[in-house]
Amino acid sequence: MWKSIRILILLLILAVVVLQQSLDRAATHAWQDTLWVGVFPLNADGSARAQEYIESLTPQDFADIETFFAREGRRYGIRAEQPVHVELYPQGGRLPPELARDAGLAGRAWWSLKLRWFAWRAGNPAGHVPSRVRIFVLYHDPSQLQTVPDSHGLQKGLVGVVHAYADKSMAGRNSMVIAHEFLHTAGASDKYALGSGQPLVPIGLGDRDQQPLYPQAYAEIMAGRRALSAQEWDVPPGLRSVVVGPETALEIRWTRP
Repeated sequence: MWKSIRILILLLILAVVVLQQSLDRAATHAWQDTLWVGVFPLNADGSARAQEYIESLTPQDFADIETFFAREGRRYGIRAEQPVHVELYPQGGRLPPELARDAGLAGRAWWSLKLRWFAWRAGNPAGHVPSRVRIFVLYHDPSQLQTVPDSHGLQKGLVGVVHAYADKSMAGRNSMVIAHEFLHTAGASDKYALGSGQPLVPIGLGDRDQQPLYPQAYAEIMAGRRALSAQEWDVPPGLRSVVVGPETALEIRWTRP
């Protein structure tokens, strides 16, 4: 009897999770109203520099993300004047689970579950309106490492993990990564070659009709790089040099087939 009750409880929990995921996915694809995206800053390395940077953050530091989505939304005829609102939440004290570089399918699935559990616990601070999407931004002291770990965005659970530099000069690129991972939660896929990082042609180009084709003036947000030639690319300084390409717009339901 008790075994049957436990199974029933687990099935009910699973049903609630599936229903919530369906509602979340519907909300992120409707684009009728402003989508609330929460940024949760975290000190990735425990450094004084990262802590000082986090304490200096204000909502204005993320206004370029809102401006980017408003601009690109208008290009695609989105109803909402402000498709995305970015809310800065208080600094958290715990770091999200890490994804091992050699994780297989089972390892990734387990990490995904742990991350969603972490987001549910850490992404609902008392006294604050809960966000629809939660992006945990881990700030690193740039003097302690040359490159930050990979960032991730999950459509299931609407949660992202962004590794960023605690440096004002890198704020524009940090915003690019936040926007990129947010779009993963909305269903967008990467538009660059996994091995080289080169933007894919034509879906990773900012303007596939540009003549001459190279160097590209803009980067596609899910490519994250601006193609300078068929073999070369650079990273733009910020979202002013980035666009949402037609394939990405289709994936996030800004357009229809």
